[in-house]
Parts: sequence; C-alpha cells; structure tokens
Amino acid sequence: MVLLHIKRGDVSQFLFEANTQTTVEEIMLEIVTIFNGQLKVDRVCSEIEELSKHGTMLPPDMLGLTDEQVEELHLTDVWGEKCIPSGGWENNPDPVGRRNGRSPQSKMQEILLKAVNEAKLSVSNKLVMEGKTLQHRNIQVALDLLRGAVMIVYPMELPPHDPIRMEFSNIEDLTGTQASLEVIEPAKAQLWFAGKLMLPDRKLGDIVGSNEKTKVIIKLAKIEEGAPGREPVISEAARKQLMLQAYRHQEELRKLEQDDDDQYLNSSWSDSRSLKRQVHGLDDVKFKFTK
Repeated sequence: MVLLHIKRGDVSQFLFEANTQTTVEEIMLEIVTIFNGQLKVDRVCSEIEELSKHGTMLPPDMLGLTDEQVEELHLTDVWGEKCIPSGGWENNPDPVGRRNGRSPQSKMQEILLKAVNEAKLSVSNKLVMEGKTLQHRNIQVALDLLRGAVMIVYPMELPPHDPIRMEFSNIEDLTGTQASLEVIEPAKAQLWFAGKLMLPDRKLGDIVGSNEKTKVIIKLAKIEEGAPGREPVISEAARKQLMLQAYRHQEELRKLEQDDDDQYLNSSWSDSRSLKRQVHGLDDVKFKFTK
C-alpha cells in the first residue's frame, strides 16, 4: 500500500493508504470524505463545548435578543423546558445570546468534555507525526462517541434546531459561515502530486510508480484555487540548521576582522630567540628577585 501524506496548503491533514491500482477518482472521494469529516468533528466538538457551558440552543426567533426583548415579544423557549440535562442545570447566561444559559451540572460537563477531547485526538492532524493513518471509520467512531455523550447528558435529545443535533442528522446548514468555505465538495476537489494535477481517470501507480512501499505528499485543493505551492527542497528543520551554521560562520569572520594584524607577535612561535633559549636549556627558566 502506498502511504499518502495529505496536505491542505502547507498544513498536514492525515495519512492515507491506497493501492497502486486504485484510480485517482476513488482515492479523491475517500480523501475529501475524510477531510470533511475532520471538519465536522471539529464543528461538533466546538458546539458541545458551548453546550456544556451554556445549555441548549435558543429557537431561531430568540437568537441574539435580550431578556427584555424576549419578554416584550412574548417569546418562549419551549424546547428549553423539555430538554433538561440529567441531574439538573445551573444558570450560566450565554454572552452572545445563542444558548439558553441552562448548563449541565459539573459531572455531566465532565462527560461531554471528556468525549470532546477523545474525539479531537482520534482525528487530529498530529496523527501524521505519529505515523498513524486515518480512515472514514475513524471519523464515524469519533461522531458516535460524541453522540453517546450527548445522549447521556440529554436523554430527551436536543432541540431539532440545535446545530449539534443537525450535525448528527447530516442536515446542518453552513450557509454564510466560515465553515462553508472550508468544506470541499467532491465535484470541486483536485489532487496534486509534485506540482502536477492528478487526473481522475488515471491509476495511482501510473503517477507515483508501482512500488507499494512508496510514501508521497499529495495536496488537496479546490478547482478554483489552481495549483498549490510546491514543497520546499529542504525541510524547515534543515533550513534552520543551515541558517544557524551561516550565522556562526559570519560571526567568526567578523571576529577575525576585528583582530589586530600584529596580534601574532604575542605568540611563542613568532619569538626569534625561542630556538636559542631551547638549545641552552633556558626555555622554562624563571627568575625570582629577592631583597
């Protein structure tokens, strides 16, 4: 299996294994699915962190309103009355006015945050440094973990308009958000290798060679973005080492320029009478003056 190091721009995303006989189109679909899955897990984790702090999402007609405005308009959070966390809740108002301020008790918060940490680690791009590959089933396991934690704390489920429930149901609406710019549609995705576009109808082995033990860097991009930047000739660590060596060499030259031209006269080898003293055995003679 060829090991593909997937990057988005200059950022490492994950490692993926593929057979040389697999078409680029099949590989691209898997890679885009995993990449979008990473983004989905991150979005759900962020919302669950807010859920643990400030409770469930307010209805769309109450978002961003002050208590006075809600009272004046006679609006009611019906779902907030139904979706009570296990063990009760504590009042912790949301400063941005998105959630109802009914946060779960500390033990229930721990369950949510523990699941968040485990889910993040399971799909983190740090797995690249550990040499671990990522597959679509890893994304699904992370989402199932998060779903289970939410069900423990909210056995009556979350409101249908809560983004967490919408993400779990795959009906999330990302229109107008930063997240919508990050997601890549499979039909608009491209893979690049060594500065060249990987054509969908070609097999992986036709591009990277037939060696199944090859490791290559593949860059994921959108069609409208054009060709991504090529990888540097040397790594960042090697570049820093070369810069350090160049700096040390420059410092040595600077010190040599500051030395006097006749400094060598203080050296023993420049003394014209040194040989004569050695022959007469007077080289190490020391004089002591007494009164």
